[in-house]
Amino acid sequence: MHTAAKILGLLALAGTIVPPALFMGSALGLDAVKAIMFVSSIAWFVAAPFWMKVE
Repeated sequence: MHTAAKILGLLALAGTIVPPALFMGSALGLDAVKAIMFVSSIAWFVAAPFWMKVE
């Protein structure tokens, strides 16, 4: 569970960083950026507590 949450968290984090850069380079439209970032934000908030859990 820890490893899966870590992978999902890293992918979600990338999903909040990469789309704005692609938008600035005119490679992605604004609606696509908003959708990707929305889904990535939800995924981050779901995965982060399991990934950063201190034992």
